[in-house]
Amino acid sequence: MPGSDRLTNPDWLLERLGKLPVPSRYRVAFSGGLDSTVLLHLMASVRERLTVPLDAVHVDHGLHPHSGEWARQCEAVCRRLGVPLEQVKVDARPRLGEGPEAAAREARYRAFVEGLEPDAFLLTAHHEDDQAETLLLQMLRGAGPRGLAGMPEYRPLGKGWLVRPLLALSRSELRGWAEAVGLVWIEDPGNFDTGFDRNRIRHDILPGLTQCRSGAAHAIARSAMHCAEASELLDELATADLEGSEAAPGILAAEPLRTLSPARLRNVLRVWIRLQGLPVPDTANLNRISEEVMSARGDSEPLVHWPGAEVRGYRGHLYAMAPLEPVPKGWQMEWSGAGKLVLPAGLGELSLRPVQGRGLKAELFARGSVSVHFRKGGEHCRPAGRGHSHLLKKLFQEAGIPPWERGRIPILGVRGESAAVAGLCYGEAFVAAVGEAGLELLWNRGRH
Repeated sequence: MPGSDRLTNPDWLLERLGKLPVPSRYRVAFSGGLDSTVLLHLMASVRERLTVPLDAVHVDHGLHPHSGEWARQCEAVCRRLGVPLEQVKVDARPRLGEGPEAAAREARYRAFVEGLEPDAFLLTAHHEDDQAETLLLQMLRGAGPRGLAGMPEYRPLGKGWLVRPLLALSRSELRGWAEAVGLVWIEDPGNFDTGFDRNRIRHDILPGLTQCRSGAAHAIARSAMHCAEASELLDELATADLEGSEAAPGILAAEPLRTLSPARLRNVLRVWIRLQGLPVPDTANLNRISEEVMSARGDSEPLVHWPGAEVRGYRGHLYAMAPLEPVPKGWQMEWSGAGKLVLPAGLGELSLRPVQGRGLKAELFARGSVSVHFRKGGEHCRPAGRGHSHLLKKLFQEAGIPPWERGRIPILGVRGESAAVAGLCYGEAFVAAVGEAGLELLWNRGRH
Protein backbone atom coordinates (compact mmCIF):
# COMPACT_ATOMS: atom_id res chain seq x y z
CA MET A 1 0.00 0.00 0.00
CA PRO A 2 1.44 3.43 -0.88
CA GLY A 3 2.71 5.45 2.05
CA SER A 4 0.10 8.23 1.72
CA ASP A 5 -2.73 5.67 1.83
CA ARG A 6 -1.26 4.01 4.89
CA LEU A 7 -1.03 7.35 6.67
CA THR A 8 -4.66 8.17 5.81
CA ASN A 9 -5.86 4.80 7.07
CA PRO A 10 -3.63 3.69 9.97
CA ASP A 11 -4.96 0.12 10.04
CA TRP A 12 -1.59 -0.87 8.58
CA LEU A 13 0.06 0.42 11.77
CA LEU A 14 -2.07 -1.82 13.97
CA GLU A 15 -1.35 -4.72 11.63
CA ARG A 16 2.40 -4.04 11.84
CA LEU A 17 2.35 -3.81 15.64
CA GLY A 18 0.09 -6.86 15.81
CA LYS A 19 2.87 -9.04 14.36
CA LEU A 20 4.97 -8.34 17.44
CA PRO A 21 4.50 -9.64 21.00
CA VAL A 22 1.95 -7.72 23.05
CA PRO A 23 3.83 -5.14 25.15
CA SER A 24 3.06 -3.80 28.60
CA ARG A 25 2.90 -0.26 27.17
CA TYR A 26 3.48 1.77 23.99
CA ARG A 27 5.77 4.74 24.60
CA VAL A 28 6.45 7.20 21.78
CA ALA A 29 9.85 8.92 21.72
CA PHE A 30 8.57 12.44 21.04
CA SER A 31 11.07 15.13 20.08
CA GLY A 32 8.42 17.44 18.63
CA GLY A 33 9.96 17.23 15.16
CA LEU A 34 8.13 16.25 12.00
CA ASP A 35 8.71 12.51 12.19
CA SER A 36 7.83 11.93 15.83
CA THR A 37 4.85 14.29 15.56
CA VAL A 38 3.43 12.14 12.76
CA LEU A 39 4.06 8.96 14.77
CA LEU A 40 2.43 10.38 17.90
CA HIS A 41 -0.68 11.47 16.00
CA LEU A 42 -0.93 8.07 14.29
CA MET A 43 -0.68 6.23 17.61
CA ALA A 44 -3.20 8.60 19.22
CA SER A 45 -5.62 7.94 16.34
CA VAL A 46 -5.64 4.19 17.08
CA ARG A 47 -5.44 4.52 20.87
CA GLU A 48 -8.97 3.20 21.43
CA ARG A 49 -8.04 0.02 19.62
CA LEU A 50 -4.86 -0.60 21.63
CA THR A 51 -4.99 -3.18 24.42
CA VAL A 52 -2.26 -1.52 26.53
CA PRO A 53 -1.60 2.09 27.67
CA LEU A 54 -0.06 4.72 25.38
CA ASP A 55 2.22 7.54 26.54
CA ALA A 56 5.18 9.59 25.30
CA VAL A 57 8.60 10.69 26.52
CA HIS A 58 10.46 13.87 25.58
CA VAL A 59 14.20 14.20 26.24
CA ASP A 60 15.55 17.71 26.72
CA HIS A 61 19.27 17.64 25.85
CA GLY A 62 19.74 21.23 27.01
CA LEU A 63 21.98 21.93 24.02
CA HIS A 64 19.86 24.61 22.33
CA PRO A 65 18.67 27.91 23.85
CA HIS A 66 15.10 27.08 22.80
CA SER A 67 15.08 23.56 24.27
CA GLY A 68 12.81 24.64 27.15
CA GLU A 69 10.36 26.17 24.71
CA TRP A 70 10.38 22.96 22.66
CA ALA A 71 9.63 20.94 25.78
CA ARG A 72 6.62 23.13 26.52
CA GLN A 73 5.39 22.77 22.94
CA CYS A 74 5.65 18.97 23.21
CA GLU A 75 3.69 19.12 26.44
CA ALA A 76 0.96 21.18 24.75
CA VAL A 77 0.69 18.71 21.84
CA CYS A 78 0.39 15.74 24.19
CA ARG A 79 -2.20 17.56 26.29
CA ARG A 80 -4.34 18.23 23.22
CA LEU A 81 -4.10 14.59 22.20
CA GLY A 82 -4.71 13.33 25.71
CA VAL A 83 -1.43 11.39 25.73
CA PRO A 84 0.49 11.35 29.06
CA LEU A 85 4.00 12.78 28.64
CA GLU A 86 7.16 12.23 30.67
CA GLN A 87 9.83 14.90 30.28
CA VAL A 88 13.45 14.08 31.04
CA LYS A 89 16.42 16.45 31.14
CA VAL A 90 19.83 14.97 30.39
CA ASP A 91 23.45 16.08 30.30
CA ALA A 92 24.40 15.58 26.64
CA ARG A 93 27.75 17.36 26.74
CA PRO A 94 30.35 15.25 24.91
CA ARG A 95 33.17 13.66 26.86
CA LEU A 96 36.79 13.81 25.76
CA GLY A 97 37.12 12.24 22.32
CA GLU A 98 33.34 11.91 21.85
CA GLY A 99 31.43 13.70 19.07
CA PRO A 100 28.37 15.83 19.89
CA GLU A 101 26.01 13.62 17.89
CA ALA A 102 27.19 10.47 19.67
CA ALA A 103 27.02 12.15 23.07
CA ALA A 104 23.45 13.35 22.52
CA ARG A 105 22.35 9.94 21.27
CA GLU A 106 24.01 8.17 24.22
CA ALA A 107 22.35 10.50 26.74
CA ARG A 108 18.98 10.18 24.99
CA TYR A 109 18.97 6.38 24.90
CA ARG A 110 20.23 6.15 28.45
CA ALA A 111 17.15 8.14 29.48
CA PHE A 112 14.92 5.92 27.34
CA VAL A 113 16.30 2.76 28.97
CA GLU A 114 15.96 4.11 32.51
CA GLY A 115 12.31 5.04 31.96
CA LEU A 116 11.25 1.90 30.09
CA GLU A 117 9.24 -0.59 32.13
CA PRO A 118 9.60 -4.36 31.54
CA ASP A 119 8.21 -5.53 28.18
CA ALA A 120 7.26 -1.99 27.11
CA PHE A 121 7.72 -0.81 23.50
CA LEU A 122 9.62 2.40 22.83
CA LEU A 123 8.39 3.59 19.42
CA THR A 124 10.74 5.80 17.41
CA ALA A 125 9.89 7.55 14.15
CA HIS A 126 12.87 6.43 12.07
CA HIS A 127 11.85 6.13 8.42
CA GLU A 128 13.20 4.94 5.08
CA ASP A 129 15.42 8.00 4.52
CA ASP A 130 16.93 7.56 7.99
CA GLN A 131 17.72 3.98 7.08
CA ALA A 132 19.42 5.06 3.85
CA GLU A 133 21.45 7.70 5.71
CA THR A 134 22.52 5.13 8.28
CA LEU A 135 23.71 2.71 5.63
CA LEU A 136 25.69 5.44 3.83
CA LEU A 137 27.31 6.49 7.11
CA GLN A 138 28.27 2.89 7.83
CA MET A 139 29.74 2.53 4.34
CA LEU A 140 31.92 5.57 4.97
CA ARG A 141 33.13 3.87 8.17
CA GLY A 142 34.02 0.70 6.27
CA ALA A 143 31.40 -1.40 8.07
CA GLY A 144 30.71 -5.03 7.24
CA PRO A 145 27.34 -6.73 6.69
CA ARG A 146 26.20 -6.23 10.28
CA GLY A 147 26.83 -2.47 10.12
CA LEU A 148 25.34 -2.21 6.65
CA ALA A 149 22.18 -3.93 7.88
CA GLY A 150 21.17 -0.54 9.23
CA MET A 151 18.46 -0.24 11.85
CA PRO A 152 16.27 -3.26 12.67
CA GLU A 153 12.56 -2.71 13.02
CA TYR A 154 12.50 -4.48 16.40
CA ARG A 155 15.27 -5.05 18.93
CA PRO A 156 15.76 -5.33 22.71
CA LEU A 157 16.21 -2.10 24.66
CA GLY A 158 16.81 -2.25 28.40
CA LYS A 159 13.95 -4.20 29.97
CA GLY A 160 11.75 -3.61 26.94
CA TRP A 161 11.97 -3.25 23.18
CA LEU A 162 12.75 -0.59 20.60
CA VAL A 163 10.30 -0.58 17.67
CA ARG A 164 10.51 1.47 14.46
CA PRO A 165 7.11 1.13 12.77
CA LEU A 166 7.70 3.80 10.08
CA LEU A 167 10.79 2.30 8.41
CA ALA A 168 8.85 1.57 5.20
CA LEU A 169 7.77 5.21 4.75
CA SER A 170 9.81 8.04 3.24
CA ARG A 171 10.41 11.46 4.75
CA SER A 172 8.51 13.12 1.87
CA GLU A 173 5.46 10.93 2.55
CA LEU A 174 5.48 11.88 6.23
CA ARG A 175 5.84 15.57 5.42
CA GLY A 176 3.10 15.45 2.76
CA TRP A 177 0.63 13.88 5.17
CA ALA A 178 1.58 16.22 8.04
CA GLU A 179 1.03 19.27 5.84
CA ALA A 180 -2.24 17.89 4.47
CA VAL A 181 -3.77 17.43 7.93
CA GLY A 182 -2.31 20.66 9.31
CA LEU A 183 0.17 19.33 11.88
CA VAL A 184 2.61 21.74 13.52
CA TRP A 185 6.08 20.61 14.46
CA ILE A 186 9.45 21.90 15.67
CA GLU A 187 12.24 22.59 13.19
CA ASP A 188 15.54 22.10 14.99
CA PRO A 189 18.12 24.31 13.20
CA GLY A 190 20.74 21.76 14.17
CA ASN A 191 19.22 19.39 11.64
CA PHE A 192 20.38 21.72 8.86
CA ASP A 193 23.99 22.08 10.04
CA THR A 194 25.96 20.25 7.34
CA GLY A 195 28.99 20.25 9.59
CA PHE A 196 27.56 16.99 10.91
CA ASP A 197 28.05 13.92 8.72
CA ARG A 198 24.43 12.74 8.84
CA ASN A 199 23.11 16.19 7.91
CA ARG A 200 25.55 16.46 5.02
CA ILE A 201 24.34 13.10 3.73
CA ARG A 202 20.70 14.15 4.23
CA HIS A 203 20.89 17.53 2.51
CA ASP A 204 23.68 17.09 -0.04
CA ILE A 205 24.55 13.48 -0.84
CA LEU A 206 21.20 11.68 -0.76
CA PRO A 207 19.43 14.34 -2.88
CA GLY A 208 22.30 14.08 -5.38
CA LEU A 209 21.87 10.32 -5.54
CA THR A 210 18.12 10.80 -6.03
CA GLN A 211 18.83 13.09 -8.98
CA CYS A 212 21.05 10.37 -10.42
CA ARG A 213 18.40 7.71 -9.86
CA SER A 214 14.87 8.18 -8.58
CA GLY A 215 13.96 6.13 -5.53
CA ALA A 216 17.58 6.05 -4.36
CA ALA A 217 16.66 6.06 -0.65
CA HIS A 218 14.25 3.17 -1.17
CA ALA A 219 16.89 1.15 -3.06
CA ILE A 220 19.53 1.85 -0.39
CA ALA A 221 17.12 0.82 2.37
CA ARG A 222 16.43 -2.38 0.44
CA SER A 223 20.18 -3.06 0.35
CA ALA A 224 20.21 -2.67 4.13
CA MET A 225 17.55 -5.37 4.33
CA HIS A 226 19.67 -7.71 2.19
CA CYS A 227 22.71 -7.00 4.40
CA ALA A 228 20.61 -7.80 7.46
CA GLU A 229 19.80 -11.22 5.98
CA ALA A 230 23.48 -11.80 5.11
CA SER A 231 24.44 -10.82 8.67
CA GLU A 232 21.95 -13.33 10.09
CA LEU A 233 23.46 -16.06 7.93
CA LEU A 234 26.98 -15.14 9.06
CA ASP A 235 25.84 -15.32 12.68
CA GLU A 236 24.37 -18.77 12.06
CA LEU A 237 27.64 -19.89 10.46
CA ALA A 238 29.63 -18.54 13.40
CA THR A 239 27.35 -20.32 15.87
CA ALA A 240 28.00 -23.60 14.07
CA ASP A 241 31.76 -22.94 13.96
CA LEU A 242 31.80 -22.12 17.69
CA GLU A 243 30.25 -25.48 18.54
CA GLY A 244 32.72 -27.33 20.77
CA SER A 245 35.16 -24.41 20.96
CA GLU A 246 33.75 -22.44 23.90
CA ALA A 247 35.54 -23.75 26.99
CA ALA A 248 33.69 -21.34 29.32
CA PRO A 249 32.02 -17.90 29.08
CA GLY A 250 34.59 -15.58 27.55
CA ILE A 251 37.08 -18.42 26.93
CA LEU A 252 37.59 -19.98 23.51
CA ALA A 253 39.70 -23.02 22.60
CA ALA A 254 41.90 -22.16 19.65
CA GLU A 255 42.63 -25.64 18.29
CA PRO A 256 39.17 -26.47 16.83
CA LEU A 257 39.24 -23.20 14.86
CA ARG A 258 42.66 -23.53 13.27
CA THR A 259 41.30 -25.19 10.12
CA LEU A 260 38.94 -22.32 9.32
CA SER A 261 39.71 -19.95 6.47
CA PRO A 262 40.90 -16.46 7.52
CA ALA A 263 37.56 -14.88 6.60
CA ARG A 264 35.58 -17.54 8.45
CA LEU A 265 37.83 -17.23 11.51
CA ARG A 266 37.36 -13.45 11.59
CA ASN A 267 33.61 -14.01 11.42
CA VAL A 268 33.75 -16.38 14.40
CA LEU A 269 35.85 -13.94 16.42
CA ARG A 270 33.50 -11.03 15.68
CA VAL A 271 30.44 -12.96 16.82
CA TRP A 272 32.17 -14.48 19.86
CA ILE A 273 33.45 -11.09 21.07
CA ARG A 274 30.05 -9.48 20.50
CA LEU A 275 28.36 -12.25 22.50
CA GLN A 276 30.55 -11.31 25.47
CA GLY A 277 28.95 -7.85 25.40
CA LEU A 278 32.19 -6.26 24.20
CA PRO A 279 32.80 -3.81 21.33
CA VAL A 280 33.86 -5.63 18.17
CA PRO A 281 37.41 -4.81 16.98
CA ASP A 282 38.28 -3.53 13.53
CA THR A 283 39.76 -5.78 10.85
CA ALA A 284 43.36 -4.93 11.77
CA ASN A 285 42.86 -6.09 15.36
CA LEU A 286 40.88 -9.15 14.24
CA ASN A 287 43.86 -10.11 12.09
CA ARG A 288 46.19 -9.61 15.06
CA ILE A 289 44.02 -11.88 17.20
CA SER A 290 43.98 -14.60 14.55
CA GLU A 291 47.73 -14.31 13.88
CA GLU A 292 49.23 -13.51 17.29
CA VAL A 293 46.82 -14.85 19.90
CA MET A 294 45.60 -17.93 18.06
CA SER A 295 49.17 -19.11 17.51
CA ALA A 296 50.34 -18.54 21.10
CA ARG A 297 51.98 -21.53 22.75
CA GLY A 298 52.80 -22.48 26.33
CA ASP A 299 52.92 -19.69 28.88
CA SER A 300 53.32 -16.84 26.38
CA GLU A 301 50.96 -13.91 27.01
CA PRO A 302 49.86 -12.31 23.73
CA LEU A 303 47.50 -9.38 24.11
CA VAL A 304 45.44 -7.43 21.59
CA HIS A 305 43.43 -4.51 22.94
CA TRP A 306 41.18 -1.79 21.54
CA PRO A 307 38.85 0.72 23.21
CA GLY A 308 36.61 -1.10 25.66
CA ALA A 309 37.95 -4.62 25.22
CA GLU A 310 40.94 -6.91 24.95
CA VAL A 311 41.72 -10.50 23.98
CA ARG A 312 44.51 -12.44 25.65
CA GLY A 313 45.95 -15.87 24.95
CA TYR A 314 47.16 -18.62 27.29
CA ARG A 315 47.78 -22.34 26.77
CA GLY A 316 45.81 -22.61 23.55
CA HIS A 317 42.84 -20.55 24.73
CA LEU A 318 41.57 -17.06 23.97
CA TYR A 319 40.15 -14.88 26.74
CA ALA A 320 37.91 -11.92 25.86
CA MET A 321 37.32 -9.30 28.55
CA ALA A 322 36.89 -5.66 29.37
CA PRO A 323 40.21 -3.92 30.09
CA LEU A 324 41.47 -4.96 33.53
CA GLU A 325 41.42 -2.29 36.20
CA PRO A 326 44.87 -2.17 37.84
CA VAL A 327 45.22 -3.36 41.44
CA PRO A 328 46.58 -0.59 43.69
CA LYS A 329 50.28 -1.20 44.20
CA GLY A 330 51.11 -2.48 47.67
CA TRP A 331 47.45 -2.80 48.70
CA GLN A 332 47.02 -4.63 52.03
CA MET A 333 44.36 -4.62 54.73
CA GLU A 334 43.98 -6.18 58.17
CA TRP A 335 40.80 -8.24 58.39
CA SER A 336 38.88 -9.28 61.48
CA GLY A 337 36.77 -11.68 59.43
CA ALA A 338 33.57 -9.84 60.29
CA GLY A 339 31.14 -9.02 57.50
CA LYS A 340 32.30 -8.70 53.90
CA LEU A 341 35.67 -7.31 52.84
CA VAL A 342 35.34 -5.32 49.59
CA LEU A 343 38.38 -5.72 47.36
CA PRO A 344 39.79 -2.97 45.12
CA ALA A 345 39.77 -2.88 41.30
CA GLY A 346 36.31 -4.47 40.99
CA LEU A 347 37.63 -7.80 42.28
CA GLY A 348 34.58 -8.51 44.39
CA GLU A 349 34.45 -9.30 48.07
CA LEU A 350 35.58 -11.85 50.64
CA SER A 351 33.48 -13.36 53.40
CA LEU A 352 33.70 -16.28 55.84
CA ARG A 353 31.28 -19.13 56.56
CA PRO A 354 31.45 -21.11 59.80
CA VAL A 355 32.26 -24.81 59.30
CA GLN A 356 33.61 -27.67 61.39
CA GLY A 357 36.87 -29.51 60.87
CA ARG A 358 37.88 -27.68 57.72
CA GLY A 359 38.65 -24.25 56.38
CA LEU A 360 40.83 -21.85 58.37
CA LYS A 361 41.17 -22.07 62.12
CA ALA A 362 38.60 -19.67 63.57
CA GLU A 363 41.05 -18.64 66.27
CA LEU A 364 43.27 -16.93 63.68
CA PHE A 365 40.72 -14.16 63.31
CA ALA A 366 40.06 -14.00 67.05
CA ARG A 367 43.75 -13.17 67.54
CA GLY A 368 43.52 -10.38 64.94
CA SER A 369 46.51 -11.64 62.99
CA VAL A 370 45.07 -11.96 59.47
CA SER A 371 45.82 -9.58 56.60
CA VAL A 372 44.67 -9.60 52.98
CA HIS A 373 46.95 -8.66 50.10
CA PHE A 374 47.76 -9.54 46.50
CA ARG A 375 50.79 -11.34 45.12
CA LYS A 376 54.00 -9.36 44.96
CA GLY A 377 56.25 -12.22 43.79
CA GLY A 378 58.25 -14.89 45.59
CA GLU A 379 55.44 -15.96 47.98
CA HIS A 380 55.26 -19.57 49.14
CA CYS A 381 52.42 -21.71 50.42
CA ARG A 382 52.30 -25.23 51.87
CA PRO A 383 48.91 -26.45 50.65
CA ALA A 384 47.05 -28.77 53.01
CA GLY A 385 47.81 -32.36 52.09
CA ARG A 386 50.80 -31.54 49.88
CA GLY A 387 53.48 -31.93 52.52
CA HIS A 388 55.87 -29.42 50.95
CA SER A 389 56.01 -25.66 50.44
CA HIS A 390 55.68 -24.40 46.87
CA LEU A 391 56.08 -21.07 45.16
CA LEU A 392 52.67 -19.57 44.43
CA LYS A 393 53.80 -19.16 40.84
CA LYS A 394 54.17 -22.94 40.61
CA LEU A 395 50.75 -23.54 42.16
CA PHE A 396 49.16 -21.06 39.77
CA GLN A 397 50.79 -22.78 36.80
CA GLU A 398 49.60 -26.21 37.98
CA ALA A 399 46.05 -24.86 38.32
CA GLY A 400 46.18 -23.31 34.84
CA ILE A 401 45.50 -19.82 36.15
CA PRO A 402 46.40 -17.27 33.44
CA PRO A 403 49.33 -14.97 34.32
CA TRP A 404 47.25 -11.76 34.27
CA GLU A 405 44.91 -13.18 36.94
CA ARG A 406 47.63 -14.26 39.34
CA GLY A 407 48.27 -10.80 40.73
CA ARG A 408 44.52 -10.28 41.19
CA ILE A 409 43.84 -13.20 43.54
CA PRO A 410 43.48 -12.25 47.23
CA ILE A 411 45.87 -13.93 49.64
CA LEU A 412 45.32 -14.22 53.39
CA GLY A 413 48.54 -13.82 55.32
CA VAL A 414 49.34 -14.68 58.91
CA ARG A 415 52.69 -13.59 60.36
CA GLY A 416 54.22 -13.35 56.90
CA GLU A 417 52.99 -16.78 55.72
CA SER A 418 50.29 -17.58 53.18
CA ALA A 419 47.36 -18.95 55.15
CA ALA A 420 44.98 -19.12 52.18
CA VAL A 421 44.87 -18.31 48.48
CA ALA A 422 41.27 -17.51 47.54
CA GLY A 423 39.75 -20.16 45.30
CA LEU A 424 42.94 -22.25 45.31
CA CYS A 425 44.17 -23.63 48.64
CA TYR A 426 44.62 -23.29 52.41
CA GLY A 427 48.02 -23.39 54.09
CA GLU A 428 48.42 -26.65 56.01
CA ALA A 429 49.52 -24.99 59.26
CA PHE A 430 46.35 -22.90 59.34
CA VAL A 431 43.66 -25.50 58.57
CA ALA A 432 41.12 -26.38 61.25
CA ALA A 433 41.59 -29.86 62.70
CA VAL A 434 38.86 -32.49 62.93
CA GLY A 435 36.19 -31.25 65.32
CA GLU A 436 37.73 -27.78 65.48
CA ALA A 437 35.81 -24.62 64.61
CA GLY A 438 36.73 -23.48 61.14
CA LEU A 439 35.90 -20.73 58.66
CA GLU A 440 35.48 -21.34 54.92
CA LEU A 441 36.82 -18.51 52.75
CA LEU A 442 34.31 -17.37 50.11
CA TRP A 443 35.24 -15.11 47.20
CA ASN A 444 32.45 -13.42 45.27
CA ARG A 445 34.42 -12.25 42.26
CA GLY A 446 32.11 -9.45 41.15
CA ARG A 447 33.19 -8.18 37.69
CA HIS A 448 36.38 -10.29 37.72
